[in-house]
Amino acid sequence: MTSTNETLPVTGTTRRDEHGLLLVLEQHVEGHDTFLTGRLDLGSKSVPVRIISFDDVTVLRPTEAVPALAAHWTAVLHLPHGARPRRIPADLTEAARERARDVDALDPAELRYALTFLGEATTDAIRAARIEAIVSALAPYHPEAA
Repeated sequence: MTSTNETLPVTGTTRRDEHGLLLVLEQHVEGHDTFLTGRLDLGSKSVPVRIISFDDVTVLRPTEAVPALAAHWTAVLHLPHGARPRRIPADLTEAARERARDVDALDPAELRYALTFLGEATTDAIRAARIEAIVSALAPYHPEAA
């Protein structure tokens, strides 16, 4: 059995789609990879769930039958993989520094998009072009006067 690295109290609402039950969290779960699994403690029942994180919402899809839930519910989400903070690669950091651009100004959704875009580069030339595209879109870096 996988050990739990992180436990989060969560609240949400229920929805259904053509594939079954969706548990829509009221809070967005940041720093966790999407499509990984966790366990959701719903009272006396623990249900395995697949975690689906979008830019502004996290949805859990149970992979087993779930006891009847109210339209609004509270539970505990156990994440065996823990948080996975996003790290800005050295080549992107260096390129931003060289052009006095502020990579730290990206909000979490923008950073996730930029790092995914960069991570999908299949050659060094494509990676370099993508770094250029990201850096050119960054705001100029303006250190605050001390």
